[in-house]
Amino acid sequence: MLRRVSSVFGTVTRRLLSVSLLALVAGCNSSSPTSGLTSAAPGAQTETAMPVVQAFCPPVVMREETAVYQTYARGGQDDPEKLIYQASLADATRQCTANETTITINVVAQGRVVAGPAVTAGQITLPVLVEVVDGDNVIYSQKVSFPVEMPAAGTQFIFSKPDVQIPNAQGGASRFTRVRLGFDIPAKR
Repeated sequence: MLRRVSSVFGTVTRRLLSVSLLALVAGCNSSSPTSGLTSAAPGAQTETAMPVVQAFCPPVVMREETAVYQTYARGGQDDPEKLIYQASLADATRQCTANETTITINVVAQGRVVAGPAVTAGQITLPVLVEVVDGDNVIYSQKVSFPVEMPAAGTQFIFSKPDVQIPNAQGGASRFTRVRLGFDIPAKR
């Protein structure tokens, strides 16, 4: 579900973004564990038939405690008047491709940056953390420095990490495997 967009964005922009995101999600997300899996690169041709590799495609979950990221002006930590911007991640999906040894996951998420009172327009870098966990075990973890062009009024963005690779066991990843998505937020001291 898309969150309410500030009044700066017109109704047409909201509807266009909603339709675009729904088309993206409808094309990539499915309740079927093997939906979106292919065994070879698109357009690849071989003389003999390629064996079909099926695998469980882990769902994406948001880390509630790190789904919002705030940046403040120097010396203004937690002061609402010194807030530069607040970024958040919302709807996410994934698409998997697999071979006999590896599952490659393309993670896509919708995000939004809202300007604070201390904002200045320009490029910002968001520290997005992508992890794959199997139960309590982290099997993949990478921080992505994701650039976003920030106008003075805020903006929406689409985050994509197309090269998340995990081992492909017989039958795919464990049913307890999840892709966790959030911001890399340092612990408060």
